[in-house]
This record gives sequence, structure tokens and C-alpha cells, in this order.
Amino acid sequence: MPHRTIPGASGRVRPLVLHGDAVLRARCAEVTDFGPPLARLVDDLFATMYAARGVGLAANQVGEALRVFVFDCPDDEDERHLGHVVNPTLVTADGVTVRGPEGCLSLPGLEAGTERFDHAVVEGVDVLGEPVRIDGTGFFARCLQHESDHLDGGLYVDRVTGWRAHRVRRAVARGRWRG
Repeated sequence: MPHRTIPGASGRVRPLVLHGDAVLRARCAEVTDFGPPLARLVDDLFATMYAARGVGLAANQVGEALRVFVFDCPDDEDERHLGHVVNPTLVTADGVTVRGPEGCLSLPGLEAGTERFDHAVVEGVDVLGEPVRIDGTGFFARCLQHESDHLDGGLYVDRVTGWRAHRVRRAVARGRWRG
């Protein structure tokens, strides 16, 4: 059996960027250098995501304004999806709209019912520049949409509507990560 490395095993846990930091609101830059620094970033993202007990993490959440995210996320059938994508494009977000609980490592302790499509497809490349296509349903589709939003400067709280939006705005205003 070939030796496989565990994502994040040699990565460094980085501090998370919290709501209010400008890097979370800017569109991230396309990755153009596919050398060792990119591989280290991906490994650091995995290590940081695992340490924070998340299911996805975008590079700007550790202060790197690059179009990269990692995930280790189940779908609604509890199938595990593990990977990363560089220069992702959300090419499909469709199906039924589902309101479900959503949180973010950059807004610790806050969660709100957020509407997302139950199907999403992301295309991009891996750390070697090889094409990848990630197709997700259910909770995993929510994760793909959430991380794609991050790379465009969006946060899930931007998508919360109605009375939930009012509640989230109040919670953000009281939070230690105001911005």
C-alpha cells in the first residue's frame, strides 16, 4: 500500500482572521505560483481548519488573499469529502433552496439559518495545477458555496434575511470581532 500523507500533518496552525479585518471583504487574487509555498499554504489551511474544528477554510481566513480553500466535510448522507481547490469558480449552484444552520470560523460562536442551494459544483485546479471538479450536495454543497463566497469577499451573514438578519447584525455588533 502506498504511503499517503495526512492533510495538515506537516502544516502550521495559523491565527484565524476575524470579522472586521479588511482581507475578509476583498476579492482574493488568482494563484499564479504553483510552487512549494502554495503546497505549504494548503497544508497550513488543513492544520488550521482541523485545530478550529471546521469543515472548510479559505486562505483569506488566515490572512492570505489568494483564491484557495480546503474542505473536510460530510454531505447529507454522511459521505466524507476531503480536498482543496485553487482558483475555484462556483460554476453551478442550483436545486432546492434550503435554510440551514451556518457558522464561520471568522465569526466564532455565531450561527444563523442561511439559505443555500442543495447542489453546487466548483471547478479549479489542485496545487500542481491539475484540473479539479468538485460536485456537492446537501451540507457539502453549503460548504462549497460558503468557501467560494469567502474568496469573493463575502460572508454567510450577508445572505441572512428577515428577522434572522436583524438578530445576526445585533450579534455581530456585540461581538469581539466587530467590523
